Amino acid sequence: MSSVHKNVRFTDLGHLDYMASWDLQEKICASLVEARITGRFDAVSHHLMFVEHPHVYTLGLNGNSGNLLMEPEFLQKIGASYYKTNRGGDITYHGPGQLVAYPILNIEAFAKGIRDYIFMLEAAVIKFLKTYQIDAGRLSGATGVWLEPETSRARKICAIGVRASRGISMHGFAFNVNTDLNYFNYINPCGFTDKGVTSLAKELGFELPMDVVKSKLKEAIGEVFEMNFSQDVFIE
Repeated sequence: MSSVHKNVRFTDLGHLDYMASWDLQEKICASLVEARITGRFDAVSHHLMFVEHPHVYTLGLNGNSGNLLMEPEFLQKIGASYYKTNRGGDITYHGPGQLVAYPILNIEAFAKGIRDYIFMLEAAVIKFLKTYQIDAGRLSGATGVWLEPETSRARKICAIGVRASRGISMHGFAFNVNTDLNYFNYINPCGFTDKGVTSLAKELGFELPMDVVKSKLKEAIGEVFEMNFSQDVFIE
């Protein structure tokens, strides 16, 4: 693994439109790619951003649009938007009460490759869930974090879809905290027709303060990736 520094700038974007956050990711990713190519990467921090989006469905680069189970006019009725993206994975939902994490990192500073990177993202969420006495794991042949993964009650609590450009990561994971799970009824989540979804609130039986979840999840990510958080920015 590279000796490139692990200083990470953390930004809490609060509530932000999906496209606005995507544009921000693209700009940061481009700057890190340029820094990596020119050999000036040590002067630039990696980034980790947390955000909640308005209701939106996103489809991965090689996803099946047939997994969106509604007509365009119905999207407007439920107050949601829909975008095709350049990340991996199939279709998923983002919305209020869901914590989305966007790590924009030079992957070789933290992981052996993209598969190892995804494995570490899963490990961070699994570690976080243990603080609530919830045992989570992985499902064979699928990304993300699952509860009771190898049973008929398998349900996903965290979806992962990433993209790597010249060794720099984009996009990330969506963790259901206080999410309105009814919005998943309008899609085949991540392309699955026989698996359920869940949230932390559903599993515990009560809603959680998002600031507490953010703090604990940030800590778990930092520990798994051995990050040094050098600058925190909070945007309302």
